[in-house]
Amino acid sequence: MSLNIKPLSDRVLIEPVAAETKTASGIFIPDTAKEKPQKGTVVALGNGTKDHKMTVKVGDSVLYGKYAGTELKLDGKDYLIMREDDILAII
Repeated sequence: MSLNIKPLSDRVLIEPVAAETKTASGIFIPDTAKEKPQKGTVVALGNGTKDHKMTVKVGDSVLYGKYAGTELKLDGKDYLIMREDDILAII
């Protein structure tokens, strides 16, 4: 995938996973009740700062805070851009 976006400084571009559409017992979840995903894949990242070296790399699956980042839409897909500090874990 080639995107024409390069995050600056210690920012990371993440593609969130799709929200669950069905519960484990088979009940379909309506759009208004779906949980916002907190898991995604790193698509692009900045170079870091002189005080902060980047830990994540492109392709990493990560967990992030529920309200972390700024939502944006590129080429018809949803993405989040956030500081690396908002990422909670690499999985």
